[in-house]
Amino acid sequence: MGLFDRQKKTGRDRRISVFETDYPIDRSSWLQVFSACLGKMIIIQGACGEQVVKGQDWNVDFKKGTIAFGKKEYPVQFLGSEAVSDNSWLWGYENINGFDGRLLQLAEQTKKFGEKWKLDPLRVPGFSLDKVYNGHNLSIAACGISKDNYCYYRGPHAGGAVFVAFSDVPESVFSPVDDLRFTSVTMQCIQQFPVDHKIFVESLLIWNGTEYEWEDNRIVAHFPAKLGISFEKTDAFMRISAMKTL
Repeated sequence: MGLFDRQKKTGRDRRISVFETDYPIDRSSWLQVFSACLGKMIIIQGACGEQVVKGQDWNVDFKKGTIAFGKKEYPVQFLGSEAVSDNSWLWGYENINGFDGRLLQLAEQTKKFGEKWKLDPLRVPGFSLDKVYNGHNLSIAACGISKDNYCYYRGPHAGGAVFVAFSDVPESVFSPVDDLRFTSVTMQCIQQFPVDHKIFVESLLIWNGTEYEWEDNRIVAHFPAKLGISFEKTDAFMRISAMKTL
């Protein structure tokens, strides 16, 4: 059974993560792992903002294990926290708050991946924040690596912010996108984040369930309207040089 046959068999409620395939990613490289997670999480977070959060007040109840937006509650996982006092990040698996272990399953899973892949940002409990390693990017990686469907939320407070993941949101939050949304997200991400363009594009196409093939240095992606994504070689990686409908 091929990759896209598996995608169809699982149905649209559970997209196929690139980490469940044999797609070649150096999993000890933060750049490559983050590049593989970023596109799908930007799409998911955008849909979650529109369909779930909707600008409503939020409240996390760690005793109940839920986060509420307005009157609706969702099961929550504690990912970690940012501290203003020393500009640091601390993964939830350190559990300095003594939370029920059920709230830390995703953080623990992330740590196991970090240990298996020798990827320090996921396996080192705490470190200083910067533009690369911050709560948003670390949450993107934690949720993006997981085979389960998660959104995440940053909850600010006087001392910094908590980052939580949550589930049981409408399946439509994880729906595939068309070529216009794919193109806009791709352009947004390559302009705002340091990413490996090739890994970003192929990982997002795989998650989106969009079949594609290479023609020389161009990907042809089979949306209802075919999309051509051309690349040029640089010293570091293959960079997108053009995107257009064919």
